Amino acid sequence: MTMCRLASCALIALLPVPGQAQDLTLPAAARQLSERTSPFASYDLPTGGFADGAVPARRFEGRVERRTFRINGASSTTLQLMAPMRQQLEEAGYDLVFQCEDRGCGGFDFRFETEVVPAPDMHVDIRNYRFLSATRSAEDAISILVSRSGNAAYIQTIRVSSQTTEPADAPAQTAQTGEATADLGQMLQRDGHVVLRDLEFDSGAGTLLPGPHASLKQLATYLQDHPEHRIALVGHTDSTGALATNIDLSRQRASAVRDRLVNQFDVDPARVDSEGMGYLAPIASNLTPEGRDANRRVEAILLSTR
Repeated sequence: MTMCRLASCALIALLPVPGQAQDLTLPAAARQLSERTSPFASYDLPTGGFADGAVPARRFEGRVERRTFRINGASSTTLQLMAPMRQQLEEAGYDLVFQCEDRGCGGFDFRFETEVVPAPDMHVDIRNYRFLSATRSAEDAISILVSRSGNAAYIQTIRVSSQTTEPADAPAQTAQTGEATADLGQMLQRDGHVVLRDLEFDSGAGTLLPGPHASLKQLATYLQDHPEHRIALVGHTDSTGALATNIDLSRQRASAVRDRLVNQFDVDPARVDSEGMGYLAPIASNLTPEGRDANRRVEAILLSTR
């Protein structure tokens, strides 16, 4: 793959992004949208394009860091955005495992068979994206996904590094859980609501999959720490199908989340309401797959104190 021309690359002002893997630098206008770190987890690093019904992948285990960024008004192509980051990885000793461009990756199928942070924190235009995966050791790997959507560009990085603390180390886990809980609680109190982004349901059904769903544990801990607070869980759908059907589905999903909080995390049922809005409160356009992904969600809403 050809590196971008010097004149083109010069248009991309690069600045360090604190905490980014290997001090990876991104365009100066890049604004971080999300960050999620799992102290000990697994990630299936794509090693090829979509073929025979699947994306070939190699599983890595360790500390997994997921970050997304947005660049408003971006005029650079996906290659101009990807090339400097690829060069940085090579200079840091990474071996490129796989790289591709939209159709060459497998288009729609690749995008939906590999891990992508949910919208609105990451948007992928299936006609305009690039992907790269690289490794530096048996325990150190990284993937970069770059896409343009309208007048904005999005960058996702997922990095796995060696685990320095045993997963059974209770103090370390407690510290991580407390940190994540504080983040969720701060968003809940600051904004009055928070999207529980890691929930997974059977397609077209109200059944909440087993998880683990870290957001529910964090929400339960927040409620334990704030016994005066109540919440409402509100389900939302995209605009596909009839309104009555979508309201019923969104209500089922919110109710399933409430049941999980009550039955698995011992939350007082009197402190949790549930309701469904169907497609009546979108947060993105229903005209694109990314927008529909964003609109399918369950939110926790902070109610007045008891």
